[in-house]
Amino acid sequence: MPQEVQAGTILMSQWPEIFDRETFDLESEPYRGQWSVVKGLDGFALDRKIRAAGWHFFFIASQVKAMFPGAPRAEKIKNALTRILSKVSEQHYNSLEVTGIVSKHFLGVPYVAISAHPRHLQQTCYLDGAEARRSSAAAAAQNCKSPSRILRQISRDNGAALPSVAD
Repeated sequence: MPQEVQAGTILMSQWPEIFDRETFDLESEPYRGQWSVVKGLDGFALDRKIRAAGWHFFFIASQVKAMFPGAPRAEKIKNALTRILSKVSEQHYNSLEVTGIVSKHFLGVPYVAISAHPRHLQQTCYLDGAEARRSSAAAAAQNCKSPSRILRQISRDNGAALPSVAD
């Protein structure tokens, strides 16, 4: 059963292949399509772990919202988040932080507003442009079945040998 989404939940679309999430004790479970929910960590805790690994986890200031009439039920929240995730995917960001799920009323009619901020995980300290994010996402999707091949290619490009297990 998918984890219930609430404010502070982080969703990731594709973990970069060279980022070893098992080493940093990061667990996730599938949410919808290619998106998965990071379990047990909010944005701040995940950011600390990622920065400790030498990576960067960008918080994008532009807010993405979706609304629906009625009460906040799990299936309606999931459908609204699907709309938000499609907007984030168009911009080629690889993660999303849910920042609010609020029930409101307008002229006596109840509705729910969900707000989220895109986030992006990458190795360099400067946020890549949309074209670079798109090409890196395409490369990750193409090579997702062979992370060891990606590591070998990166080490060959940098002129370094892969460390052994004993290192």
